[in-house]
Amino acid sequence: MLRKLLATAVAPIVLLGSGVASAAAPVTDCGNRDTPFSAASPLVDVLLSDQAKAVVEKVIPGKIAAMPPLFSGTTPPTFAAILDVKSAAMFLGTDAAKIAEIDAGLRTVPVTDADRVKRCARFDNDVPALSRAPGKINVLVFEKINGFKDTPSVDAAHAALIAMADRKGWALAFTDKGGAFNAKTLGQFDAVLWNNISGDVLTVSQRAAFKGWLEAGGAFVGVHGSAGDPVYFWDWYPDTLLGARFVGHPRGKQFQEARIAVESAHPLAKGLPAEWRMTDEWYSFRSSPRLAGATPVLMLDESTYEPNDPQMPGLVMGADHPLAWTNCIGKGRMFYSAIGHRPETYSEPNHLHLLENAITWAATDKAACPAKAR
Repeated sequence: MLRKLLATAVAPIVLLGSGVASAAAPVTDCGNRDTPFSAASPLVDVLLSDQAKAVVEKVIPGKIAAMPPLFSGTTPPTFAAILDVKSAAMFLGTDAAKIAEIDAGLRTVPVTDADRVKRCARFDNDVPALSRAPGKINVLVFEKINGFKDTPSVDAAHAALIAMADRKGWALAFTDKGGAFNAKTLGQFDAVLWNNISGDVLTVSQRAAFKGWLEAGGAFVGVHGSAGDPVYFWDWYPDTLLGARFVGHPRGKQFQEARIAVESAHPLAKGLPAEWRMTDEWYSFRSSPRLAGATPVLMLDESTYEPNDPQMPGLVMGADHPLAWTNCIGKGRMFYSAIGHRPETYSEPNHLHLLENAITWAATDKAACPAKAR
């Protein structure tokens, strides 16, 4: 399939990001490199340190060993990269007093050079050899995942984007290299799409390059899991870029049919019905992205499914439950849609139409966002 696409004159350019423009130096500027150990540390960083891990084991013996491998793995992708020690301990039923004891003990553990190397090992400085396709919409599809990777949804989105680009005549470049986030590489693209990204994936310098490019007029499109981490270690991403923090989704009834309603006459809603029903995993957020200045495109009708789950308190958002929205980040444009856990959603006509509209808008509507500081 890929060979056929590359051989077709109207097909998009599809690169997998395996080629590297230059030899990459070891990462030394990951965001958590020098952060002291505490209950707010990424769980994976504690698991990578024998001394830090021993502190937790002493207070709650046997608990770490009893964790499912999905939560206790130290090689990405791993849930341990999107939990801090406190949230993991709470998940294990640890009370506040013991969490405080863990925190106090961890703060006595020194951060060694070996710890710094291990912490930065899940990041990269690899710059993929990508180039712009003249006369086309150029989109960089980012697929580096350090946290939770739902492979079926990632693969379904990947395939849907290739088919979409084939229909629209776009040029796509796929990469799982954080090193792509530099001014030169980003400058070749009209938009960056994060395909169900989970976990802290960019170094400090890569974060700065991404933020600067976006604020100067770039564009971001986020899909489903790209806003689904329970804990973030880069506050700008959930609080400013997304404008909302994930709180959870129903667990007992993970997949439910619900009514989706178009909220506004936004360009992204063009061609969509006023409402439709579909089945997916429905995200809830701590607050509405409206509070961050976002404009909802789709709303989720909570009366048509069961958001209240005893296993996941705080899921009820009420009448204001945005499902997809846009915002301006400086001169840049952002779009996010929470649809997309089930692979089937990437063949659902209305969802595909929304994504086509969103990518087109983000990549081409340079006048959509006035210059403003955020």
